[in-house]
Amino acid sequence: MPGVLPEGEPVPADGSLPATATRAVGARGFGVYVHVPFCASRCGYCDFNTYTADELGGGASREAYADTVLAELALAARVLGDAPPRRVDTVFVGGGTPTLLPADDLARILDGIDRTWGLAADAEVTTEANPESVTLESLKTLRAAGYTRISLGMQSAAPGVLAILDRRHRAGRATEAAREARDAGFDHVNLDLIYGTPGESADDFAASLAQVVAAGVDHVSAYALIVEDGTRLAARMRRGELPYPSDDVAADRYLAAEAALDAAGFSWYEVSNWARTPAGRCRHNLLYWNGGDWWGLGPGAHSHVGGVRWWNVKHPAAYAKRLAAGESPGLAREVLTPDEAHTEDVMLRLRLASGLPLAVLDDAGRAGARRALADGLLDPAGYAAGRAVLTLRGRLLADAVVRDLLP
Repeated sequence: MPGVLPEGEPVPADGSLPATATRAVGARGFGVYVHVPFCASRCGYCDFNTYTADELGGGASREAYADTVLAELALAARVLGDAPPRRVDTVFVGGGTPTLLPADDLARILDGIDRTWGLAADAEVTTEANPESVTLESLKTLRAAGYTRISLGMQSAAPGVLAILDRRHRAGRATEAAREARDAGFDHVNLDLIYGTPGESADDFAASLAQVVAAGVDHVSAYALIVEDGTRLAARMRRGELPYPSDDVAADRYLAAEAALDAAGFSWYEVSNWARTPAGRCRHNLLYWNGGDWWGLGPGAHSHVGGVRWWNVKHPAAYAKRLAAGESPGLAREVLTPDEAHTEDVMLRLRLASGLPLAVLDDAGRAGARRALADGLLDPAGYAAGRAVLTLRGRLLADAVVRDLLP
């Protein structure tokens, strides 16, 4: 969860939502996101809402965290009241490092979600994990508790790149953990990569891709390094200790990822995500990208129900204090206008391999689509079928295409 939150109106103390927001909860899918804000150490590039033990201070602890999340879940049940979702389609536990919590606590949280709203029979349940924070036994416990998918933060196979990113795991541990997850019964395993780190060579990234493919996972996410203000990495670059990332290098790395993953039987389904099969795609993220509803549990977590988006207070101590007082941990919220909802719809769905229906665009947007088609940024077959679908070159310039399709 990024460190900077947008402004918005106050959330009522009881967390209540406008009646218009709860009329059709889950009509486009319903998910639950659980934010676990704990990390063993802070990576130099990260500005997510996370805390090491030294940063927590009083009023918050890992030991009490599961109970605090369950308290927010009880509040969520009261808020939705007579308009609950028909089922929970997806659960995603992110962080931070969720697997710093005992596996039994992660199991209790999932059981609470099931008892509150009911998990769909085919629900996708994901947890993120750092490679060094799991063992075969903990993975078996998570699988037995109902977790169906695990996402491991690999970032790179090169020791030097891991050192620059301040990652704690040794090179090779991520692919070991992926194999352990498969041995524990997980059919769906993702490895995350970051490319474009200063000092990373083309051979380093090629080796990372080769290890990912050899690990036998069914999903890969690959993201260009983004240097966020306020991070240790940004400070090092300002001091001239490290060069800033190169857009040209990032484009070369993306093309290398597409070539290697396509050759290994993966297909892109979102600009930064590839899966071996449709079943391997992350359904929780697809719910976000397709405008579904979700409740975000935890400090700094975002939620969206019926066109209302809100976000919780960031610090775990403030979060726990509000819930202990019987109040919503929501800090602020916004009711999306039709124009804002349209902008987000275009931005998100254009990134999908399924594309964006041309019919949702206005005249100016359709003219922009024609220009993008002529420039080789949109797929001709998709366009003929009434959809804006990015070509490979279009994926490299996705933000520019979005600007062309919006007023």
